[in-house]
Amino acid sequence: MGTEVVAGGAREEMLRRIRAANGHATDDAAVVETQWNALPRGYKRAGTLGREAKLELLEERLRDYDASVTRARTGAVAAEIARILKERGKRRTVVPQGLAEALGEALPEGFEFVADEGMTTAELDGFEGVVTASTVAIAETGTIVLQNVPGQGRRAPTLVPDYHLCVVRAGDVVETVPEAMARLEATAKLATTFISGPSATADIEMTRIKGVHGPRFLDVILAE
Repeated sequence: MGTEVVAGGAREEMLRRIRAANGHATDDAAVVETQWNALPRGYKRAGTLGREAKLELLEERLRDYDASVTRARTGAVAAEIARILKERGKRRTVVPQGLAEALGEALPEGFEFVADEGMTTAELDGFEGVVTASTVAIAETGTIVLQNVPGQGRRAPTLVPDYHLCVVRAGDVVETVPEAMARLEATAKLATTFISGPSATADIEMTRIKGVHGPRFLDVILAE
């Protein structure tokens, strides 16, 4: 389902261990930075697709991963949330604090949205799903990135409930992973989760099982 990245010092620690293993240990931050900047970066770092092509690629990748994707105009996101939750039969969901502000719209009436305030795993397991916003989405890989900020919240609520409804703004869709990393650089110290479709894994016999590491069902609203 997702991989949490805690960036504080992880890169430096990795490089330190490599140098120690090679007999060239140093704690000089300037040396570390110089070596990091000297690494070759000949890979594709910028996208070439237009706006609509990026959105279509993201939709294609997400559907390949067995996620459901719909689009909604700004101002109609709450109505789309209501439609999807009604079709899914979800009434009581957990939400991160600040979700309405992040969406720019009040949450729809007729549902019980409960703000997460440090709930336990057992408490989270009592909800029918979770609704969140997102930070960025990567079209090439069909990946949605969440961070511990208002509207997205802690990682636990996005892993424990069996269903996740995520709103992605069209303006937050990039084509490549390097573009996403550049966007995340300013908030790299925040806990970050990368989601590529519903949770799924396979055993040695290649039997695919959903829901082992997170929600079995993922719906995405692309807000234009």
